[in-house]
Amino acid sequence: MRNLPVRMARWSAARPWRGIVGWFVFVVLCLGVGISVGTNEATTEDFRIGEAGRGEAIAAEGGLQQRPVEHVLITAQPGTGKLDIAAADSAAADVAARMAELPEVLSVEDPVRAAGDTAVRVTVTMKAPEREGKEHVDALLEQTAAVQEANPSLRVEETGSPSISKGVDKLRGDDLARTEMIALPVTLVTLLVVFSSVAMALVPLLLALSSIAAAVGLSMVASHVFPDNGIGINIILLIGLAVGVDYTLFYLKREREERARAGGRLSPRAAVELAAATSGRAVVVSGLAVAVSSATLYLADDVIFSSIATGAIVVTLVAVVSSLTALPALLATLGMRAERRAERRAARGLAPRKKGKRTGVAGPGRLTAAALRPVARRPLATLVVAVLALVALAAPVLGINLTDMGRETHSRSIAAMQVYDRLNAAFPELKSMHQVVVRADADRAPEVTAALRELAADVEDDPRLSGTSRVTSSPDRRISMLQLQVPHYVSSDEAQSSLQDIRDTYVPRTVGRVKSAETAVTGDVARYADYPVHQEQKLPLILGALLLVTFAMTVWAFRSVVLGLIGIVLNLLSAAAALGVLVMVFQHTWAEDLVDFTSTGSIGARVPLFLFVILFGLSMDYQVFVISRIREAALRGVPTRQAVIEGIGSSASVVTSAAVVMVTVFASFAALHIIEMKQIGFSLAAAVLLDAFVIRLLVLPSVMLLLGEANWWPSRAVRRALQGTEPAPRPLESVR
Repeated sequence: MRNLPVRMARWSAARPWRGIVGWFVFVVLCLGVGISVGTNEATTEDFRIGEAGRGEAIAAEGGLQQRPVEHVLITAQPGTGKLDIAAADSAAADVAARMAELPEVLSVEDPVRAAGDTAVRVTVTMKAPEREGKEHVDALLEQTAAVQEANPSLRVEETGSPSISKGVDKLRGDDLARTEMIALPVTLVTLLVVFSSVAMALVPLLLALSSIAAAVGLSMVASHVFPDNGIGINIILLIGLAVGVDYTLFYLKREREERARAGGRLSPRAAVELAAATSGRAVVVSGLAVAVSSATLYLADDVIFSSIATGAIVVTLVAVVSSLTALPALLATLGMRAERRAERRAARGLAPRKKGKRTGVAGPGRLTAAALRPVARRPLATLVVAVLALVALAAPVLGINLTDMGRETHSRSIAAMQVYDRLNAAFPELKSMHQVVVRADADRAPEVTAALRELAADVEDDPRLSGTSRVTSSPDRRISMLQLQVPHYVSSDEAQSSLQDIRDTYVPRTVGRVKSAETAVTGDVARYADYPVHQEQKLPLILGALLLVTFAMTVWAFRSVVLGLIGIVLNLLSAAAALGVLVMVFQHTWAEDLVDFTSTGSIGARVPLFLFVILFGLSMDYQVFVISRIREAALRGVPTRQAVIEGIGSSASVVTSAAVVMVTVFASFAALHIIEMKQIGFSLAAAVLLDAFVIRLLVLPSVMLLLGEANWWPSRAVRRALQGTEPAPRPLESVR
């Protein structure tokens, strides 16, 4: 009763209004500081990975880096027949003149006609760095709209990386607003069912939302160390609502149990302290586990995963703080108000209100009891059946196809993506490109240029390329670049095989022969190819660190090496099964209408790593809470077999409720239009379902029943308790 969670709870419960006001002041300060310092957004340099990234760095050194490009496409209005090419040329000239006058524009290329005169395009290069183009594209879109208004007989529209990125950001914002509209009401209804009280149901939701607000502010500060790539807010919402509600739920349920067990003999403050001594410690351990597990993502050496790690760590730790400070204050306040209402009713001679079954001491419900019967009777058979089912679900992982999600995978509900399709149909050479970058001494520039032209001649007749090439050099002639257009999407076999041949064959026998020259192949196709390779190289390191962290946290929490090993195996099993389900659904087309997506035949390269890390952390929530209840019973001298059944049964309702909340939040993200976020939401929802209802309800108790007292090795605390030599716990009267 003297550990940190209890001391914090005791202070907050004794000074409830200070605790409540202090928490909301903290939230406001976090937001205020965050807004004042602003967000440090990731730059193009932060995304450079592999040979493609090295090539980009060399090109940037010579001022040849990629810049944001927009294309204005002019075609005939649908249903009007053939394009009036004279009118289209006139409109294109108008577009070019307008764009050239904009301060955001670096250059405007001459209008280009498509084959058969079906379309005319004007290519506009912007001054801003590549990733900042979306912030300045509005001025270009306004000019395109003005030309469209002046030429109603034509269809004048614009697309490009900046306008597509702007559309993706808007779609993501709209999607997030919709997920909140789904997740919040369902979460509230779940909590109402659990607590049968509006006040008690609102407490977890309000604390979760305030934790998210504080985490958003703190993440802005953290972005000055770990730049934000734009996904941080998504992760804070995704993880924050789940863990924020879960931690509060664990605490609230335990406080209610202690009051019910005492039969009214405990004051609200004493009940809060008892809850802090048990569930409070579990919340701290769970929160630290999620934070430390998330921190392994920094090992990926990738700005996207750094943003994910930062968001997850910040919001989890803030949620833990809220459950240890504001929550005890709120519970004490609500408890004292309930006591005063009871006293007023007694003074008026009214009978006390009857309490529902949900306020009683926790026990297994009907479904939990039914699930535990075969576990108790035949633990080995139950374990074998459950594990075989999970292995069968995990089997599709053997055929997983990991790719980076290219631009062509974005939703066609984005207007710029519809134009993108029409542009690529008219000008297929714009689909993607290779860039061969060479750095050499300036006096070797003629030799480098000759070698690059030789390379261009070698691939001119390659059917995988368009035959269009361009050689450029930096002003100091040290950096040269050959650009080759590829009339195929980056994910196509043609694009990928052409990249391999250029890197392995064409470059070595041309520019590779120039002495002291450094070469690299970058471009759209190379970026797409190098990212999954980078993730696969980092995966063993991160997975090893994750297993070590999970093991260490479990051993630290329960002083048991056996439980640490069990935790690793069970987490791997549930994560592999969830990933297998993801592969079954998203790498094929049978579920497209069911889940509302268009299959790319692959899984996003970031999804498995994200799934493993976040699931390992979140699984610790359930594991710590469940095993804590089992260990409590064992430390009271209850035989291990009985302690396992009682611990699982008493925690089942809380775990089920927490799982419903998490699944609701994650499943709402599966409704997003961004395919990678959809895969992440779906996989996490599947993982939590499997973890809560198969792993924790069937596999874990079966394993622990089979192992018996060996579960606690090498700790002797449980053994001494079973032998009656463990010191007796402090009496209830010492709690004030």
